[in-house]
Amino acid sequence: MKSEFIRGMKGGAPFILVIVPFSMLFGVVATEAGLNLTQTMGFSFLVIAGASQFAAVQLMTDNAPAFFILATSLAVNLRMAMYSASITPHLGDAPLWKRAIVAYFLVDQSYAVCAVEYERRPDMTTAERYAFYFGCILPICALWYAMTFLGAVIGSSIPPEFALDFALPITFIALFAPMLKTFAHVAAALTSIVVALALSWMPVGTGLLVAAGCAMAVGALVETRMEARK
Repeated sequence: MKSEFIRGMKGGAPFILVIVPFSMLFGVVATEAGLNLTQTMGFSFLVIAGASQFAAVQLMTDNAPAFFILATSLAVNLRMAMYSASITPHLGDAPLWKRAIVAYFLVDQSYAVCAVEYERRPDMTTAERYAFYFGCILPICALWYAMTFLGAVIGSSIPPEFALDFALPITFIALFAPMLKTFAHVAAALTSIVVALALSWMPVGTGLLVAAGCAMAVGALVETRMEARK
């Protein structure tokens, strides 16, 4: 179990390069939006989903209605449902309490690393998979909390030239670009980009909701037609 835990830590370690500036940036943005330190840390501990946290804070800053804030955050995080469905065959036979902990720590990085490892090594036992998983999330989530705190405390003193906001697009490019393996994936990604840009004029980020729905519909349609042709 120890060796699998260490393997997991090594798998998650490269994401430190983006987790540190990413989480610090959230701490800065949240405090600048008017959240106090307790609220900022509560946000990170309870939600632990960077993209939806940024979206929610931005909408709160724009004084958006609570419904739009919740709906946008949900749309941004719908991918977690797909992650869960994908990883359940590997971890689903464990006790409920253990699966609940996995669900809490299921983020983009832990899914990306663990899903690849589980597919590559199908002979792993359930205990080994859990050891690898918790090893993977240790450097990621521990630093997420710590750097959020640091960003919230010293945010205003971070020089603008540090450009912490580079971490957000870099993280998602690194995670999802290698996953665009089929035409359906590419079609969904292109649809989301085009629709989101075309509807950027819509209030309080509602264009993102429309773009997400259109992307899922196009991806499903393309995949269905490709399967029919086979």
